[in-house]
Amino acid sequence: MIRIARPRRRVATFVSVVGAVVLALGLTACSGEDGAGVIDTVGSVDFVNPLAIPPLAESTVNAVGERVFDLTAEAGTTEFTPGVVTETWGYNRSYLGPTIVARRGENVRINVNNDLDVATTVHWHGANLPAEMDGGPHQMVEPGAEWSPNFEIDQPASTLWYHPHPEGDTEHQVEMGLAGVFIVQDDEEAALNLPRSYGVDDIPVVVQDRRFDENGQFVTDVRGYIGPIGDQLLVNGTLAPYLDVTSEVVRLRLLNGSTSRVYDFGLSDGRSFDLIGTDGGLLEEAAPMDGIRLSPGERAEVLVELVPGETVNLQSNPPDLGISASAATRNAGDDTLDVLELRAADTLSSIGETASTLASIEPLDQADATVDRSFTLNGYTINNRLMDMTRIDETIEAGATEVWTVDNAMPLPHNFHVHGVQFQMLRVGTEPPPVELAGWKDTIYLEPGVRYELIMQFAEYTDPDFPYMFHCHMLSHEDAGMMGQFVVVEPGEEAGTPPTAHDAIVPQSNLAVGSGPRALAPAHGH
Repeated sequence: MIRIARPRRRVATFVSVVGAVVLALGLTACSGEDGAGVIDTVGSVDFVNPLAIPPLAESTVNAVGERVFDLTAEAGTTEFTPGVVTETWGYNRSYLGPTIVARRGENVRINVNNDLDVATTVHWHGANLPAEMDGGPHQMVEPGAEWSPNFEIDQPASTLWYHPHPEGDTEHQVEMGLAGVFIVQDDEEAALNLPRSYGVDDIPVVVQDRRFDENGQFVTDVRGYIGPIGDQLLVNGTLAPYLDVTSEVVRLRLLNGSTSRVYDFGLSDGRSFDLIGTDGGLLEEAAPMDGIRLSPGERAEVLVELVPGETVNLQSNPPDLGISASAATRNAGDDTLDVLELRAADTLSSIGETASTLASIEPLDQADATVDRSFTLNGYTINNRLMDMTRIDETIEAGATEVWTVDNAMPLPHNFHVHGVQFQMLRVGTEPPPVELAGWKDTIYLEPGVRYELIMQFAEYTDPDFPYMFHCHMLSHEDAGMMGQFVVVEPGEEAGTPPTAHDAIVPQSNLAVGSGPRALAPAHGH
């Protein structure tokens, strides 16, 4: 087969360099963002509570063959510590939500009811689906209302998740407890010898840092530039959790469900684990590692081997944020945290040797890319623009392969999430991606001063009016406006008007100085 390389367009937005530097310096010195100092909980967590396993979401199949799930966002109370009642939110329960499991090829419908006193949304993070079903800030579900998105599961086996996405209020709603795991299954993964008995040897591990006041309520007043910094960890909504392990190998589906904190997960005795999957699915080969950095929204599937009767702790070691020592201290970069105690039973079951060759991943070819786009994150802007619900920032043709170059112009942390698509990494700086970035991804951490080259192919779902989002997934940054919108259109079609734009008033603060298109050289620079 002969591949014909199509010419590529270079698309970007002007960034005022002077303004970026001034903004970075100002934000670095912001009052109220001094962080929490160094937090070290190793040895001080007593691990007295059995790890809660989120229940599997119940489902039925309707007359047209759709698998139907029901989620209700509701307020409640939770006793994380016996006798101390905390006000919380959850889906179908007081905190977090059930685990949704669906197979590739299934058509699903999820009835979302809002029993809260405020409007909310539900975003299916990592899912490949039409923009109108994505659950972004244009799909607000008012109190008492119901929203019923339906879509086909059209992606490999993976660990996705769901959470609210209202403009300006996402951090608060996630902090209150609105989040859940969404597992996609497929035939390729099912044929592999891997642990997959949910709640037994296949365990969701939703890690969130929280801080409580003297009355046992969540507070977010201790903050770094990244956002709120908690001094205790909840795992699946459990404080000081332990897991009774009954198998020689346990599969942990790690989700950084925090709103701002970056983790570097490893095991307390330094042993290695096998990384088998990242955001969008399994890797090609299992990769032995002794730690993995996950920024907010990122996932990793790991296999941990144990021997009968032993105990080992999942920990988070100080993550390399790529920033100065003082900035790291202010932004939870020096913290060492006990996360979860793994207690191996005296007798362990075995499934035999686990698979080391996993998924087949066809690399996206840079020669097929027709458009290059560049995105610079700085302050709370992307390409010097704050989020504007009335503005379409990028217009993409259905089926197109594109290269997105993303960089963090600040000496402080950011990350980057793209809705509706999984991408592959071409380069990190001038190097090929490390193994933890070699599979399908939808969220990556951005070290300051490093260029990240992403390649992605967009699906055939088109809608000139209803946009997908791209944004920093440190949720205080997203809420402050560090987000943009793109639509996927038919070839030659122009972007339309976002659904909330017809009668919206554009705030003056969204009119960034110096914004506008710029032309770059047609060749892709490295």
